[in-house]
Formats: sequence, structure tokens, C-alpha cells
Amino acid sequence: MTEPGTGERRRPWRGWGRFQEAGLVAVIVLVGAILTLFGGQVRRRDPATGQVQRVNRFLQLDNLDALMKDTSFFAIMAVGATLVIISGGIDLSVGSVYCLSAVAGAMFLHHFGPRGAGAAVGGAWVVPSAIALCLAVGAACGLLNGLMVVGLRLHPFIVTLGTMGAFRGVAFVMTKAQSYTHFPAAFTDGLIRYKVGALYPVPMAVMVLVTVGGAFVLALTPFGRHVYAVGGNAEASRLSGLRVRRIRVGVFTLAGLTAGVAATIMLGYYGSGSSAAGKGYELEVIAACVVGGASLSGGRGTALGALLGALLIRMIDRGIIILGIDQNYSLIIIGGVIIAAAALDRLSTAMRARGR
Repeated sequence: MTEPGTGERRRPWRGWGRFQEAGLVAVIVLVGAILTLFGGQVRRRDPATGQVQRVNRFLQLDNLDALMKDTSFFAIMAVGATLVIISGGIDLSVGSVYCLSAVAGAMFLHHFGPRGAGAAVGGAWVVPSAIALCLAVGAACGLLNGLMVVGLRLHPFIVTLGTMGAFRGVAFVMTKAQSYTHFPAAFTDGLIRYKVGALYPVPMAVMVLVTVGGAFVLALTPFGRHVYAVGGNAEASRLSGLRVRRIRVGVFTLAGLTAGVAATIMLGYYGSGSSAAGKGYELEVIAACVVGGASLSGGRGTALGALLGALLIRMIDRGIIILGIDQNYSLIIIGGVIIAAAALDRLSTAMRARGR
């Protein structure tokens, strides 16, 4: 199938995108090797024997489990944000959508929790209702972003910059700057913090499912092909009969939905929610998208790349702690990674143009 405005047969899972992901895997392996070799060792007591052992600081099971848990929040949101970026847009409100979804879910769960006013009437319906509420709030925020972008004909940067503050402000007013805790145990320990041995597999499982779903949508559905086409050339797509406005609303809605999914995982794992949740996450989510190969000019990116980008950034952030580097440098490093990735994307685009 030849896509509007490209004049070529586009296969998102082939060519440059696949090479970019292979390069990311190589970098992740390299960073892991560096942390393994130079991270040192720590003393840990073996729960089975009671003996104190020296284990690698990076490769210890607790560290790897925490790494995957931290990655899951950002990777889930990065998959949705990648859809927006591929379409030629940007979403600066993702952290605030995450916050508002978390606050709505936290207030609901607290009300029907063991210390809430609705504890006596709580039941098996509370957990699925709380999950549905988080997802609905996230999708509604994304839908609102999309409708304002296409309805007001404003650049997504301006719209989402405004909603970034507005959504968090709504969360602040709703909570009065208070944190909500004491959720039903069926939601926390019974679901999100369900343990297999010493591991918490649910966050990682949800991350994988969202990534697979995003990859399926982008590579194997007409909607995904249209997202690439709109990002490559919106005007040519419109002249070819694609409903560009509807596609743009759709990607923002999906981005909001993934923020709601991430908020649900966070609530269950930490057992609390407040208006401070997700502050500054916009930087890391967009960084994950760009590092993962999504082009800020649109038309290029993958769900797998978003996951790998989030994993690499989380490894760098955790590596700063393991190597004993001042944590105040973490934002500087992440910012530098974004600039470097964007510069490489621009260089790649120029080289591709010369090769035509």
C-alpha cells in the first residue's frame, strides 16, 4: 500500500526503525555491562539460609525488579505519547493527565477503603470500577486535548501546555493538596502488588501488553498506517481522503488512556495518590519517545522503541545512584539525552534525504 504524501510503500516494522531498535538494544546492553562492572557489590542476607552474601549492586533481584517497575510507568505513557508524536503532534500534559487520573482513582478507592465512608457498602465491584474510572478520566483528558487541537486550530504545544497546568490545577482543587491512602487490599496487595516469589510481575506484564497493543495498532491496522501518513504529510493525507482531524483526536485520546493505565499501576503499587503525582514526568516521557526513535517532525516511531527508550533512561537514572554520582545531575543528563537524540534524528533525516 502506497501511503498519501510519501510515494513509497511504508512498512513501520522494517528498515530504519528496526535498525534504530537494534541500536537501542546494544546501548542498553552496554549500559547494563558498565553498571555491572563498576557498580560494586552490596551485602544481602539470603532469606533461605540466613547467611550474608555479597551480590552485584546492579544485578541483584531487588534492583532489577524496581528497575522494571519504574520503567513500566514511563513506558506505558511513552507508547501513547509516541502515537501523538508520529502523527506530528506533541503532548506536554501527559504528567498532568496521569496526576488527574490518579487523584480521581485515589479518592474513589479511599472512599470505599477500610477507613472510608463507603467501607460498609464496598464490594467486588469497587476494584474494576476504580480501574475503569482511572482509564475514563485519562481518555477524557486526552479527548479534550485532541478536540481543542483540531477545533481551535491551535498547535498541540500550546494546547497541551495549557492543559498541563489546568489538569494539575483541577487535581489540586479536588484534593486540597491532601494525599489519599488506605485503599482496599483487593486492589493493592490482591492485584497490583501481587507477588510471585520476591517479584511484582503485574506492572511489567501491563507494560508488555500495552507495548504489544501499541505495536499491533501501528503496524497492522489501517488506523496505524493513517497515523504514519498524517505525520509524514498531513495535507497530502487530507487530499487523499483521510480524516486527519479524527485521526489526531484519536491519538490524543489513546495517549490519555495510556496515562490512565500508568496511573492505575502507580496507585496499586504505592497505595496513595496526590496532586503531586507525575510532576515533571513530561520530560522523561517525551525523552523516552525521542530516544526510542520517534521523530519530532512526525511520521516515524514504534511502540517497542518507546519501551526501550524508557528502559534506557531509567537505567541511566538508576545508574547515577549505583555509581554514587550526585542525583542532581539526573535532569541534566536526561535533558542532554533528549538533545542528542533529536540531533541524531535530524542527521538521519538529512542523510535519508540525500540518499533519495
